[in-house]
Amino acid sequence: MFPLSKELSPEIREALSAYDDFTASLLARRGLISKEAAEAFLSPSYDEHIHDPMLMTDMPKASKRLAEAIANKEKIAVWSDYDCDGIPGGVLLHDFLKRAGAVFVNYIPHRHNEGYGVNIPGLESLARDGVTLVVTVDSGIVDNIPVAHAATLGMDVIVTDHHLPQESLPPAFAVLNPNARPDETYPYKSLCGAGVAWKLVCATLAVGFPGREEIPEGWEKWLLDMAGLSTIADMVPLTGENRVIAAYGLLVMRKSPRIGFQKLCKAARVQQSKITEDDVGFMIAPRINAASRMGDPRDAFLLLSTTDETEADMLAKKLESLNRSRRASAGAITRAVHERLEERKALGTLPAVIALGDPDWRPGLLGLVANGIAEEYGRPTFLWGREGNDTIKGSCRSGPGKVHLLNLMTAAQDALLEFGGHAASGGFSVAPDAVFTLEERLSEALASLPEEDKREDEEADQHINPEQATPALLKSLEKFAPFGMGNPKPTFAFHDVRIESVAWFGKAEEHLRLRIGRGHEEFPDTPLEAITFYARREFGDMCDRLTPGMNLHVLAHLERDQFTRGQPIRLRIVSLR
Repeated sequence: MFPLSKELSPEIREALSAYDDFTASLLARRGLISKEAAEAFLSPSYDEHIHDPMLMTDMPKASKRLAEAIANKEKIAVWSDYDCDGIPGGVLLHDFLKRAGAVFVNYIPHRHNEGYGVNIPGLESLARDGVTLVVTVDSGIVDNIPVAHAATLGMDVIVTDHHLPQESLPPAFAVLNPNARPDETYPYKSLCGAGVAWKLVCATLAVGFPGREEIPEGWEKWLLDMAGLSTIADMVPLTGENRVIAAYGLLVMRKSPRIGFQKLCKAARVQQSKITEDDVGFMIAPRINAASRMGDPRDAFLLLSTTDETEADMLAKKLESLNRSRRASAGAITRAVHERLEERKALGTLPAVIALGDPDWRPGLLGLVANGIAEEYGRPTFLWGREGNDTIKGSCRSGPGKVHLLNLMTAAQDALLEFGGHAASGGFSVAPDAVFTLEERLSEALASLPEEDKREDEEADQHINPEQATPALLKSLEKFAPFGMGNPKPTFAFHDVRIESVAWFGKAEEHLRLRIGRGHEEFPDTPLEAITFYARREFGDMCDRLTPGMNLHVLAHLERDQFTRGQPIRLRIVSLR
């Protein structure tokens, strides 16, 4: 059976007395144990919960410098990363600078030819074109040498980023990164890259420049479609200010006049007027990321920034095609990884950290594969491939445990050329001769970390019966949306339920659909549907034991079936026992 999360203390229950038991327990499990914190969470307010951007360290000087560059018609370069944080961040700065009448260019490094971050050849190219100010988005915090080189070329650099530095901050004109600075004065630390860039826009509008009066007050809220898209897609915690940006971002996305976004929703078969965080994470973001992973990231940038309907239609279809190719390529790599690991598992030689690679694997696809492998095998996973410039690069994911990847890579830094990222995900490069000992070195580094990381037991937020899975219950959860890191979807445990039918679907019949008996006289002919994708990967041998008539314990989320008439309630399976 699935244990219930621990009960509330009498003190916390008293503080949350305005709410029913279930709501109070969900609030408490999110660390919201006061009336004020609960109200702020359940009713996020733009006016009350968006912080003054000038509180951010270096923001006064950064916004003043950008305003001066706009006023003096200096040539500005927006250097953004090529993923679904950097590209929307580059788009929102594009929209702002265009509206402000600035002289500017957007620069997005090519994933395979240039790699991640700011590079010297790109800076030298911009300097030759007369650029005097570079604003990074979702990059720059680890690029100390290129940033120092920019100064020798006569360019100031404003870094906007949220990744962690390695040893010291880059010698930029200004560094905007609440997540990285020990001297940070901003009250919220977990903004994504595009979120930091949006705060720079807000601050620059407050500073003012010639022509500022032509931009309506509050216009920056329209840029929340891009800031919200990145906040959801980049999997930063959906707490505090991020929750406000994501919630209002979804509101703007639902009515955004951005023609490229409309076309992208149509290509992905997403109903724009009802778009949710799941649509962004599973449908929109993968198509934006496919541009850099399978082609040119500028295709995604142009799609989101164009005002030409014909161009938008063409680019949306192109991204749809690239995404299909991405899925096929990632699937082939996943199968290859599985084959290697299953052989080793049979021999009992599976290490504490998985590190595998192949020169033929495309590094841009490896984060997707590493995430699935790390979740399935329950341990940190590092996968590497070879870039077009022959650099050995890869992606890593921490898996379901609590391993802090940046700490792990720091402990194994002698085996890596470069590395960076978050606690749960990251990127790295490695010397060609070091790949043969990389797995051993990472496993040794994991053993040297202060605390052993363990997987937590799966807990339920509430035990319910199938007949209690109703539209009313699902609607009661909506006030907790949008869901994401730091605000997971509530889980419900259904114990000893009868399985009426077992069905497999998908091209390779890899997805599972169960029908669960309601066990109630009011629902004699309407079993509750429960689905999960890639069931064999998630549940292994148990899939072969599933038969109609058996009883199971099911841990699941509640959701609405958007593709069935009437949109009935169904379960998204988390675990089976």
